[in-house]
Amino acid sequence: MHRGIWWARLAIPVIAASGAALIVLALQPSARATVPEPTAPVTGNATYFDGLGAPYGGCGLPQAELETQNFVALNVFDTPGDGTFYPRPLSSANAAKMGIWNNGRNCGRWVRVKISDYCTGVNDGALGQPFCRNGAFTADAYNDGTLDMIVADSCGDSNAWCRDDKYHLDLSKDSLNKFVKNGAPMTDLYPNHWNNRHVSWQFIPAPSYSGDIKIGFLNGAQRYWPAIAVSKLPNGIHGIEYYANGTWTAAPMNSDMGQSYIIGGTVSGGTDFRIRVRDSSDALLFGGREYAFSLPSACSSQCSQAYTQATYTTTSTSTSASPSTSRSVSTSPSVSTSPSRSASSSPAPTGGCTASVTTTGSWSGGGQAEVRVTNTGTAPTSGWTVKFTLPTGVTIASSWNATLTQSGQTVTAVNAAYNGAINANASTSWGLVFNGPNFAVAGVSCSAR
Repeated sequence: MHRGIWWARLAIPVIAASGAALIVLALQPSARATVPEPTAPVTGNATYFDGLGAPYGGCGLPQAELETQNFVALNVFDTPGDGTFYPRPLSSANAAKMGIWNNGRNCGRWVRVKISDYCTGVNDGALGQPFCRNGAFTADAYNDGTLDMIVADSCGDSNAWCRDDKYHLDLSKDSLNKFVKNGAPMTDLYPNHWNNRHVSWQFIPAPSYSGDIKIGFLNGAQRYWPAIAVSKLPNGIHGIEYYANGTWTAAPMNSDMGQSYIIGGTVSGGTDFRIRVRDSSDALLFGGREYAFSLPSACSSQCSQAYTQATYTTTSTSTSASPSTSRSVSTSPSVSTSPSRSASSSPAPTGGCTASVTTTGSWSGGGQAEVRVTNTGTAPTSGWTVKFTLPTGVTIASSWNATLTQSGQTVTAVNAAYNGAINANASTSWGLVFNGPNFAVAGVSCSAR
């Protein structure tokens, strides 16, 4: 009996040739979904899939860059009984065929998913056929298990699940045994108690949100095709505006990858950028907060990695305060230290610094963390070094925006070439992916040069 969708999907970004002028009109979605957005829990059939395609999921992010590994895909099409592929993003002429994916405009939003009835019959996704044939959807002990998940992918496959059911959810396979009921994980829901079930779900703001967004450049990005992805959002994303030649301009979406946009430089062909973001309510994020950043040095010709994180500074439009910098996420208690001092009689560094460590995402066997470095001195730094001790059983899988060395469980991180200079009272951040149960590091210290 078919139990779910087993393959991972592939999202292909639209790439501009090196040195070519931006081609933006074809990238911009031109229609709006006709499926009503749920304001209260709705019921849909639920399937599962293995994971996001490479290099990107449908929203334009690599799987490793998601805030959580508990993610879902939404239906691209609303075409009951019709498995035809219609060009994406859907045009105004095909607006009536658009599903809750909404040409990517529901990307990055969180959903609260509750397990409902089990199918005792055949649930094979045949177009135009009942979801549970020769049986019935029946309540059992797994009903009411709940999990908060993020929209990261799109379901456009030619089956009844992705076409016949307006509120179908495709769930990441690894999340199935993470649903919680009465405070306890339901670790045996999959495979023996799955068989595709009903779920109820609704959109919610990002749970326990703190800090700020994350910005990264996509593979192939360059000064003439500055494609970025924005994540770690409080309530999804409906648009990006970039500041160019003294004017704010709406950026085109990258196909229907709803968290990826093609921006422009502050001057034509430049490598400095300034943006602001609109959330799923179409409101300017954080009252119109502006984010300023540059094309990373690793992307001097073009970005070779699937995702290259950008370090940014922020400016609030509601105050006259000096720009603050880079996001800070507090999903676990931050650890900070006093400025490190040399015991020698040489002059003190031009600025002290502190470092705070926060876990920004976790999944079975590992997670992601961010280290924020703040200049507490009165003059700019020329560089910084952060040290800490890893818990037993924890290792570092990868890192960005810093150069790491390790001796035993002691980790030393030194700034990259482009983020060593930090103005007084400003910050920068670097990140890492770890293997292990948690990232409760000890002995965090920071020294500035």
